[in-house]
Amino acid sequence: MAGLMQSIEIGRRALLTHQAALQTIGHNIANVNTPGYSRQRVNITSTFPEDSRFGKIGSGVTVADIRHIRDLFLGEQFRQESKNLGQWTYKEKIMIQIESVFSEPGENGLSDLLNRFWDSWGELSTNPNSVSNRVAILEEAKLLTSAFQQLASQLNELRESIDKEIVNTTDEINTLTLSIARLNDKIKLQEAGGDHANDMRDRRDLLIDRLATIIDVNTIARDDGTTTVYIGAMTIVDGADSLKIETKQLNVDGILKHELFWENTTVPVRNLSGRLTAMYEARDNIIPKYRQRLDKLAGSMIDQVNQLHSAGFGLNGSTGLNFFNSVYTDAANISVNSVLILDPAKVAASASGEQGDNVIALDIQDLRNIKVLDNNTRSINDFYNGIVGELGIETNTAISFTNNFELLVHQIENAKESVQGVSLDEEMTNLIRYQHAYDAAARVITAMDQALDTVINKMGIVGR
Repeated sequence: MAGLMQSIEIGRRALLTHQAALQTIGHNIANVNTPGYSRQRVNITSTFPEDSRFGKIGSGVTVADIRHIRDLFLGEQFRQESKNLGQWTYKEKIMIQIESVFSEPGENGLSDLLNRFWDSWGELSTNPNSVSNRVAILEEAKLLTSAFQQLASQLNELRESIDKEIVNTTDEINTLTLSIARLNDKIKLQEAGGDHANDMRDRRDLLIDRLATIIDVNTIARDDGTTTVYIGAMTIVDGADSLKIETKQLNVDGILKHELFWENTTVPVRNLSGRLTAMYEARDNIIPKYRQRLDKLAGSMIDQVNQLHSAGFGLNGSTGLNFFNSVYTDAANISVNSVLILDPAKVAASASGEQGDNVIALDIQDLRNIKVLDNNTRSINDFYNGIVGELGIETNTAISFTNNFELLVHQIENAKESVQGVSLDEEMTNLIRYQHAYDAAARVITAMDQALDTVINKMGIVGR
C-alpha cells in the first residue's frame, strides 16, 4: 500500500510540475510582444529519494524555481548606447527645426530677399531719378527686415520651447524614479519569501532603460532584490526611496532659463547625458550661436548701408539720412528709417546731389560682393551662405550619428532578444514536450489507481 500511495504522489508531483511549465510557456507566449519582457523558464529538479527495503528509491519531481533569462552585460551595454542615441536623436530633431526656420534654399528665404534688395538698388542705378524705383527699394527692405525679425523671433521661440521641455523632462524623470522605487519595494517584499518577482523585475528594468535615454544612469543590484540607481555619484533611487530633482528659473546674462537642482537644495544636477545633454546644448550653445551670427549679419548690413546712404543725396537734396534705423543693430529689431518711408524721394542715389548721379546706388548694390565681414574676408552674402552651409553640415552630422547609434542599439537589442526574448517556435516545441509529459503523469496516476482498486476490491476474494 505504501508503495502504491507513494507512486500516486509521484504522479501528482509530476502533474503539478508540468502544469507549472505549461503555465509559464503560456505566459511567455502571451507576452511575446510586451516591451521589456524576458522569457521565463521553469527549473525542474528531482526530489530527494526515500528509503525503502530495496534501498534509495526516487520520489518524483518538483519545481526548483521560475527565473527570467537575462544577459546583464548586454543590458548594461544597451543602456549606455541608449544614452548616446537619446542625445543624437534629440539633436537631430532640433537641427531639422532650425533648418526649417531658415528655410534655405527657398523662395522668400533670407538669401533670396538679400539678392532682391541688392537688385532693387541696381534698378535704381539705371534710373536714379525714379521715385517708383525708390518705393520698390523700400518695399524690398521691409520684406528683408521682416525676415530678419521673423528668424530671430522663431529662434527665440525654439529656445524657449526647449527650456519648457527641460521642465517637463524633469517631471518625467521624477515619475520614472518614483515608479522604480515602488517596484523595488514590491520586489523586496515578494522575494523575501524566496519567490522571484520576474515580471516586476522586467518592468523595473524597462523603466531604467527609459531613464537612461534621458539622463546619465548607473545601477547596482542589491542582494535583497532592489536596484540602486545613480546619476553620476548621486543616488536618486535607493531601495524604496527616491530623490527628486527640480528646476529653478535663473537670469543668466539677461536671459531667463531653467536649471536642474536636487530638490530643496542649491546643488545643481551634474553628469547629464542622453536627451538632457542635447537639450542643454541646443538651448545654451547651438541656438544662441546662430542667433548671434544672424545679429552680426544684420548689424553689419545696417552699418554698411547706412554709411554709404548717409553720404548720398536724395531727389530733393536731402542728405545725412540713414537708410536703416541706427538705434537698433540686431536681427530682432532691424527696421527701415521711417523718414524714408514717409518720403521715398529722400532715398539717396547720388554722391554729388546732381540729377542722374547713381554712384551711391551702385555702391550699395556692390555690397553684395564687397568683403566687409570677418576681417574683410567675407561679403554679407558669403557670410549668410556660410551660416546656412554650417547649419547643413551640423544637421547632416546629427542625422549620421543618429543613424549610426540606431543601428548599434538595434544590433545590441537583437543580441539581447536572442538571449531573453520569446521565440514562438521554441515555446511551441516546449509546449508539446511538456504536454506529453503532463499526459504521461496523468497516466501514471490512472495506473496506480487501477492497482489500488485491485488491491482493495479484488484481493482475497478468489474461491469465495
